[in-house]
Amino acid sequence: MRWGWIDLISSIPMLEFLRAGRLFSIIRLVRVLRVFRSLRVLVKHFKKNRVESTVSSMAIITILLMIFCSITILRLEDVPHGNIKTAEDSLWWAIGTVTTIGYGDVYPVTTGGRIVASVLIIFGVAMFGTLSGLIASWFLGAKKSKQRKGVNI
Repeated sequence: MRWGWIDLISSIPMLEFLRAGRLFSIIRLVRVLRVFRSLRVLVKHFKKNRVESTVSSMAIITILLMIFCSITILRLEDVPHGNIKTAEDSLWWAIGTVTTIGYGDVYPVTTGGRIVASVLIIFGVAMFGTLSGLIASWFLGAKKSKQRKGVNI
């Protein structure tokens, strides 16, 4: 038991001097407030670098969603006529689905699995749309900066 032992000791009603351990709860509250301050700095960074932070956020969300969906699909497709049987199959399915390739070798057969697949397809299209928009804005930004310097393209 690593955490909470001070709370356990301070809750003993017979020993009055151990109740001072409740002050450590205040220290934990200060830690939580420090996390909120760090979160505020992170939000400021995201507001300053909107384009890069949007792509990074979408990539992180897509990877987490891909992991979540592969675990979910493995649980949902536990039916006799399903063809996603192993974790390797579910991860292969998730990668193929999020990249919108969809080879067709593994696919969901249950209604819940198809709903999960639909969510993953939508996020995959959004991720690649965001990425292509970023690349286009970089190209257009370079073109505009050259036009300002007097070089016509």
